[in-house]
Amino acid sequence: MTRALAALLLVLALALPGLAQEAAAPDPGPGETALADEWAALNARAVEVLEAARASPEALESLRAELVRARARFAEAQQVNSARIETLRGQLASLGEPPPEGETEAPELAAQREDLTAQLDELLIPVREAQANFTAADGLIAETDALISEARTEDLLRQDAPPINPVLWPPALRRGGEVLTDLGTDLAEPFATPTERAAWMGRGVQLGILVFAAVLLLWRSRVWLGHLRDRVARHEQESPPARLGLLAISLARAILPVVGLGVVAQILRLLGTGGLWLETAEWLLPAAGLLIFGAHWLSLQAFPERDASVTLLPIPARRRREGRVHAVTLGIVLALSLAVYASDLLADVAGVLQFALMVAAGLTLLRLGQLILAESRQLAAGPEDDSFWLGPLQLLARLMLLVGLVAPVATGLGFVNLGTVLMWSTLLTLALLALIGTLQTAIFDAWAVLTRRREAATDALAPTLVGFALAVAAVPVLALIWGVRPSTLGEWWETFLRGFRLGETQISPGSFLTFIIVFVIGYLITRMVKGVLRRSVLPKTRLDTGGTNAILSGTGYLGITLAALLAITTAGINLGGLAIVAGALSVGVGFGLQTVVQNFVSGIILLIERPIKLGDWINVNGMNGFVRQISVRSTRIETFDRQDVIIPNADLISGVVTNYTLGNSSGRLIIPVGVAYGTDTRRVEAVLREIAEAHPMVVLNPPPVISFEGFGADSLDFQMRVVLRDILFIVATRTELNHAIAERFREEGIEIPFAQRDVWLRNPETLRPAPEA
Repeated sequence: MTRALAALLLVLALALPGLAQEAAAPDPGPGETALADEWAALNARAVEVLEAARASPEALESLRAELVRARARFAEAQQVNSARIETLRGQLASLGEPPPEGETEAPELAAQREDLTAQLDELLIPVREAQANFTAADGLIAETDALISEARTEDLLRQDAPPINPVLWPPALRRGGEVLTDLGTDLAEPFATPTERAAWMGRGVQLGILVFAAVLLLWRSRVWLGHLRDRVARHEQESPPARLGLLAISLARAILPVVGLGVVAQILRLLGTGGLWLETAEWLLPAAGLLIFGAHWLSLQAFPERDASVTLLPIPARRRREGRVHAVTLGIVLALSLAVYASDLLADVAGVLQFALMVAAGLTLLRLGQLILAESRQLAAGPEDDSFWLGPLQLLARLMLLVGLVAPVATGLGFVNLGTVLMWSTLLTLALLALIGTLQTAIFDAWAVLTRRREAATDALAPTLVGFALAVAAVPVLALIWGVRPSTLGEWWETFLRGFRLGETQISPGSFLTFIIVFVIGYLITRMVKGVLRRSVLPKTRLDTGGTNAILSGTGYLGITLAALLAITTAGINLGGLAIVAGALSVGVGFGLQTVVQNFVSGIILLIERPIKLGDWINVNGMNGFVRQISVRSTRIETFDRQDVIIPNADLISGVVTNYTLGNSSGRLIIPVGVAYGTDTRRVEAVLREIAEAHPMVVLNPPPVISFEGFGADSLDFQMRVVLRDILFIVATRTELNHAIAERFREEGIEIPFAQRDVWLRNPETLRPAPEA
């Protein structure tokens, strides 16, 4: 039974590859045919619309969305049978290059090559078709984007009737009065007749709950949170927890009224208020409230009320109230401008109303820019100016002054869209910058609370990186503020995800992230293996320090190399495409980096041959020290003065190096001794031998050697030659032996002479005093 089952499995294993090859390229089904027909129709329609160039931006956006969906399908279709295609290419590569023209190869190889090539061509047909369709869709999307951008530019630069003309003002005022009258009529409509009153009174419970919630959110919430803020502020000592608490309270005071305005919009809907205003009230009231209360919240962060609070702008406490007033005014004007654009009833007089609002916003922005510029100049002129942000802040203030002048003038001359976009984009940019600064300050305070290191929180790396990431994440928002379409941002993101092509390799963020993850995992595994070898394996062997260090260093270099190769392979980076670049760089390596390569090769030799190991006492170029680290480029030695000296490995290989502890730690010590003339030399020799043999650091095999060197100018010269067990104790041993020699010579009465000189005067009579006259 077992043999029969094994035979059946073997038959299936041999049959499955053939079945897979036959089923690898199935005939297109009805679904694929329908997709092809759909793309043909979409392609024809897109070409017709783009050639006519008469479609509205909204219609072009809809067409673009369809093209994007089609392009995504084609991008997915390019990966069909990718695994099988790679397998066939690998099989063809294993057969080698085809024979040159005029030569033949074995019939079996030729048949196999022809079969594999036919299968590969058949599988590549839908892939190449998808690539062609992808390129066509991408080109149509680019043409659509160009038309949309052209239409938006024309609309932005369109010149209407100049609102600065006083003739247009009375009709605008009358129209505004009519709209306000109609709005009052619409609000009073639910209370006009008993029938209408009965209609909303039937929903009295719901209305009562909503009115109660609106009162709490719009009024009482700010009062209660204001009391809580004052209580926290009284105990604040400029600590990060207190600042975070005040920030949360102020944010709640800004958000809850916005929610309350949304409740008010629901109340108007339940009352049955009619008119065109009700259609936009559900989103206009919360949006306008968000602009006004958001401007007030940001003004409190940029110009705080308390003198000791941390401020985003270098404005003194006496001028902060003025800054808050200007910021809130800009928020109110921006909300009114949104209301003018939202109402179709004001479309015919929107230019005049926007001009009035633009003048108010321009004057406010001018005053705010002057305030920031004057205070930043005053700080920059001070003796203690060390802030990097004063320069960019002054530039920002000058841009505010420029926009405050240009936007109202452009609007007054009839370029209403240009003026409003310039003004409102500038205001929203200022709000975004203030929001980023507030969030970054909150990140540093949160880090200080988590780590309980208040003083060093601003110097920490982690919150700095988070703040930088926050600034980078705000770049798409800034692009949207200045008119970049969301579809354009999506296109940029898709291009970024697709990456770029380097040779035959597609480099994308996904492949780069894969490379980083695999390499980090390989590096961690290498560190773990080195730790196991250092703590558990190598201590149980008989290797010395040099061998242990060589094994650990080799393991580290091998592990990092394998991790890099595995990461490159996993990320799909084809190193063959970099062969030309590597060949060009080899010239620079050979000439410009020859010293680095020489030191690298010397480091490998040091690790393998081990003429020098960690802890050795060496002398190189007249410098003595202990070897503390051996790397592939240089070796670090520590001198007896506790100084680290970095020596290139090439000097250790090509130069003369004295290693006092290469084979063992023993070494010879020579001490010169001089005695006075007339001393018994045999006795001196015996005393010196006794002193040497008595010292515990002196080995007796080979025995100490006492040599009578000769007759010096002032003494009889002897030398004590001894071998020490550990040469590292040579200084201490020399000192102890010298002490012992002095003590024994004093006991034995042996004199150690000092240098004596006879002075002869050639004319001593000149030293006699002259006789008196």
